Amino acid sequence: MTHASDARVQRMRPLPPKRPVIVSVLDVGTSKICCVIARLTPRPIGDILPGRTHLIEVLGFGYQRSRGIKAGAVVDLDQAEKAIRLAVDAAERMAGLTVESLIVSLSCGRLGSETFSVKYDLSGSEVSENDIQRVLEIGASYKVKDGRTIVHALPIGYALDNNRGIRDPRGMIGSSLSVDTHLVSADAVPLRNLEISVNRAHLEVETMVATPYASGLSTLVDDETQMGVACVDIGGGTTKISVFADGQCVHVDAFGLGGHHVTMDLARALSARLVDAERIKALYGSVIATDSDERDMVTVEPVGDDDVAHQVTRAQLVEIIRPRVEETLEVVRDRLHASGFAGRVGRRVVLTGGASQLTGLPELARKVLGRNVRLGRPVGVAGLPEAARGAAFATAVGLMIYPQVAQIEQFSGRRKSMALAANGGFVSRMGAWFRESF
Repeated sequence: MTHASDARVQRMRPLPPKRPVIVSVLDVGTSKICCVIARLTPRPIGDILPGRTHLIEVLGFGYQRSRGIKAGAVVDLDQAEKAIRLAVDAAERMAGLTVESLIVSLSCGRLGSETFSVKYDLSGSEVSENDIQRVLEIGASYKVKDGRTIVHALPIGYALDNNRGIRDPRGMIGSSLSVDTHLVSADAVPLRNLEISVNRAHLEVETMVATPYASGLSTLVDDETQMGVACVDIGGGTTKISVFADGQCVHVDAFGLGGHHVTMDLARALSARLVDAERIKALYGSVIATDSDERDMVTVEPVGDDDVAHQVTRAQLVEIIRPRVEETLEVVRDRLHASGFAGRVGRRVVLTGGASQLTGLPELARKVLGRNVRLGRPVGVAGLPEAARGAAFATAVGLMIYPQVAQIEQFSGRRKSMALAANGGFVSRMGAWFRESF
């Protein structure tokens, strides 16, 4: 067993409340690697949205086809480093800034959740800010299994003298203060390999954010997170699940099925190249049969010089695609039930991620999951290119929202580099460092 202080992802300081800052984020996925540089400006008083204390303005955007990544994990350091460099370079050129460190998404390492409670003796006194910090520090010493790293430690509810459901206990009186904490952990080795691939591009990892948590932050509305909802992010190589209730993230999960598996099924069944199978999936793929499918023909390009093009019906495509998508949704359903949070989800599921765009997927998901389903897109960000405003970029947008809610997690000392600065200049970064350190 390892102490959390010895095995936890670096956390970041809360954002300064009165001045704009620059954040750089990196979404590392199986199908794409995306870097975004954005300016976060404090919202005017009275214009604060739940979880959105700052306005987000995109300054730079870089996008690359993923290389050296499988199911969110690094399998080729050289290829992954090259793709990260290209994505970051494109964002830097667009923004006119130099990136030193990044907030990075994490979907590998068998993400898992557990909930625990810790208690602190108040001796009948009033709850102060120091008391809250002490009870969170006690939670920060929670032990995880060997080989696991704590990614998030999210307080999800306070209790005074066993009276639960307290959101902010400051100023209240009681004998004991306790906090329920949602702990997100991952295998340390793939997490470290992801960090190495970023370091090899001469960049520092400011912090890592679990992909399902980030996707939920960008696509869910406040009413949904209060009443209970599951966000299902279907990416290229993995499907990620996050459950929100009472305004907090209470569970995350991930497994290795996604849109790339559908592409592989098409490539094998149609004897097509992967690039052609991906194009056919995007243009003609569906999981719902229609009356015209038997008549609509799709041309499959030849694989080699000696091969010839052939045609298939859209009905045949549905027969290939639907079983894999049904399997993925059935795993989602089973994982939700196994988590113990199926009841908290109620009847609301939000689908996002690039593979959620398959025609007919919401209808099939309603049938398999037995819940109301809608497609979720990231909202509330200015300056994103038109091509980057879809569900495939939900995680990248969530990474830009995360610094606005990071203060709920227990802060730990930061690395030598800093992701946040008033602007891109060296002098301003040094000034910010002195202001925050002394």
